[in-house]
Amino acid sequence: VGYYQIMSRVHKMRFRCGRNKVTCFHSTPREALIDTPVLCSSTEKYYNSLCERQPIGRMLFRQFCETRAELRRCVKFLDTVVSKKDRQAGLKQDHVPELGEEMMGQFTERLEQEQEPCKELFNECTKLIHDYLSVAPFADYLDSMYYNRFLQWKWLERQPVTKNTFRQYRVLGKGGFGEVCACQVRATGKMYACKKLEKKRIKKRKGESMALNEKQILEKVNSRFVVSLAYAYETKDALCLVLTLMNGGDLKFHIYHMGDAGFEEKRAVFYSAELACGLEDLHRERIVYRDLKPENILLDDHGHIRISDLGLAVHVPEGETIKGRVGTVGYMAPEVVKNERYTFSPDWWALGCLLYEMIEGQSPFQQRKKKIKREDVERLVRDVEEEYSDKFSEDTKSLCKMLLAKEPSERLGCQGEGATEVKAHHIFRSINFKRLKAGRLKAPFTPDPQAIYCKDVLDIEQFSTVKGVELEPKDDSFYCKVSTGSVSIPWQMEVRGHTRTLAKKHLVSAPKYSLCSPLLLPRAHRALVKSRAQCRE
Repeated sequence: VGYYQIMSRVHKMRFRCGRNKVTCFHSTPREALIDTPVLCSSTEKYYNSLCERQPIGRMLFRQFCETRAELRRCVKFLDTVVSKKDRQAGLKQDHVPELGEEMMGQFTERLEQEQEPCKELFNECTKLIHDYLSVAPFADYLDSMYYNRFLQWKWLERQPVTKNTFRQYRVLGKGGFGEVCACQVRATGKMYACKKLEKKRIKKRKGESMALNEKQILEKVNSRFVVSLAYAYETKDALCLVLTLMNGGDLKFHIYHMGDAGFEEKRAVFYSAELACGLEDLHRERIVYRDLKPENILLDDHGHIRISDLGLAVHVPEGETIKGRVGTVGYMAPEVVKNERYTFSPDWWALGCLLYEMIEGQSPFQQRKKKIKREDVERLVRDVEEEYSDKFSEDTKSLCKMLLAKEPSERLGCQGEGATEVKAHHIFRSINFKRLKAGRLKAPFTPDPQAIYCKDVLDIEQFSTVKGVELEPKDDSFYCKVSTGSVSIPWQMEVRGHTRTLAKKHLVSAPKYSLCSPLLLPRAHRALVKSRAQCRE
């Protein structure tokens, strides 16, 4: 169903028959069966990765659990019973028969001792269920047709990615090494932004390490508040990073070109909350961003923001500090300006600068369109306190002052708890961060789908031809490190969304290593399992 339709589209872009002489991949879906044992041996077999993190793996494992009553109860508890309402109410006696006495035995006595439902037991119970599922049920899953089906999806995921995988559309803007264009995956219709890194331009500027660093960080981070890397491939002249498409424009455009400069407080606070979550996700991976500014914050179709352009981001080793005088003038923290060592403190300083700019309509340390020397800006950053107009409420002023503390040790977010300190500020008292992270809070501003929130395309400066640089065979090793094809989680999310549209209510039984069940809608799958059980009876 979904698999076959996607496969047919993929193979229209490949050789009609035989093997691809370049990649040695098979040219028909059926021939892929030969490679399933190879895929099985090359795919990591960890419960958390296969059954929780990877969207298709998670769905297929849930479908496998639906075939057994005892596993179905566990999945129901994880996916349905542990809802927001139940978590607030706490674990109670009603959940014991749901999971069975054997599973809940160790909790029964504690529940009987509690006068009220116990919230603390939820996490313990959830961990217990995952521990249980990760042993015998997981081993059975690895020997089932559901895992075979997962391997077929992994085979499809690992197919070579080329420019023919996409349809190319208009120029959206430009990056440091080339243009950014809209593109569409031919097989699924999903729209993305294609960031082109011209090979000669990279070589001329000695930007290989910067380009590879950005690609590896984008590949590593999976956050709702940071642009996702879905594909990486190369053409004759460029390396291409296929990223989340953000149609709503950047914050700089919205701050300065949508009426009076600046935002109302509610909107600025909402964006600050999402930025705090994005920085939290980066810092959790021990990545310091170092270039937070309005131009790098993009809005999607629904008005939610994502952090983009991670070229200056860097990994901070555990227990160590780093040094580097990088960033954008006016947003660099005092410790960066003074070339001191740091960890994540520059990001919280930059968040303070951005919040100030969203409220005031100008940066705290330099005025828009007014020429000021770099040395003067850096002196203001080091030595001068920012000024606040009557646009600031006491709450926004308080948060800005705490984020713009000159000493990192006194700065909010740098006192041991990171983003937790920032999110605990009373200005965010109306923000439900769990719902925000789940994408369930409505943004205060929704972009008009008919509007274009950027400069006219004709105003985008064209790149000049790079002269005096020749590409050599030794450069190929760098290109191979960047052009690695599909990225698992974004690719699976894309395909899962597509197959949900295409899925039919059928499941074809098949022997091991066959092309078995397509991804089914959960309701359709439950109905099918139920009808099969009735037939067996």
